[in-house]
Amino acid sequence: MAQGVLIFAEQREGVLKPSSLEAATLGRELKKEIGGELSVAIIGANSSSLSSEFKQYGVDKVYLADSEELNQYDGERYTALLAEAVSKAQPSVLIIVASAMGKDIAPRAASSLGAGLATDCTGVKVIDGKIIITRPVYAGKALIKLRIDSELQILSIRPNVFPKKAEGDTDPEVIELQIGEKKNPVSEVQHVKSERPELTEASIIVSGGRGMGGPENFHLTEELADVLGAAVGASRAVVDAGWRPHTEQVGQTGKTVSPNLYIACGISGAIQHLAGMSSSKVIVAINKDADAPIFKVATYGIVGDLFEVVPKMIKEIKALNS
Repeated sequence: MAQGVLIFAEQREGVLKPSSLEAATLGRELKKEIGGELSVAIIGANSSSLSSEFKQYGVDKVYLADSEELNQYDGERYTALLAEAVSKAQPSVLIIVASAMGKDIAPRAASSLGAGLATDCTGVKVIDGKIIITRPVYAGKALIKLRIDSELQILSIRPNVFPKKAEGDTDPEVIELQIGEKKNPVSEVQHVKSERPELTEASIIVSGGRGMGGPENFHLTEELADVLGAAVGASRAVVDAGWRPHTEQVGQTGKTVSPNLYIACGISGAIQHLAGMSSSKVIVAINKDADAPIFKVATYGIVGDLFEVVPKMIKEIKALNS
């Protein structure tokens, strides 16, 4: 009978995504409840050294595929290697972070392995030996609890929701995965370079909406983001208007985020946008319309002209940082 937990550890260019350690922390807690081993699958070029990052997370085994042939993400190939790791580890639970890569590989893995999949999980508990999952539905207006009946349960967890906590010290056994032939090679991957944090993993996000007035005014959100060490986001209306790239879109048809702090500048708060950011720990809304829906979910609301408020915020934060 399958037992234990396997984590798919996401890395880019040999750098581990912090959310993979959130997944490892959750996996360690599940292991205490359901038994078995805690394992990690690491796939990608220059990834051999990453196994050491899991020493303080109770990991027993690392299934590793390190090759220059894997320097670009290839959904078909990565899924095959992850399936091999599952075959070797024989877990009852596979945890994948719901990042852009995770949202691609999780359904591929579920189909390939004949497993049930729960996406965008925000809560996971073991009750009477059964794993009970919490996830949002109806654009985040409600939460449901569910469980997966298949032998292998795949959980796709939302980044920045589960805590990351080092505990103990282990020396995981490293097991090499067999890298098969490349059937449908990826011809090109275009990277968007930015000095700011990646949107779905950022602890602080500054987003702008139509209230910004036009693309020429988004330097304000960028300046505020830079003094806070934050990522920049945008509403769908802004992206549809061509003011900001789709990579910055937050919402039901964009990216779902859960930062510690979300600052909404000139965003009215359509339900589609709220679905992508309402799980933020602290929400600060800046809008001159006191009846804007965004204030219903805001922790702090500022009714005022963002073109007056934001520059003052930037000035004060710079003074605090100096």
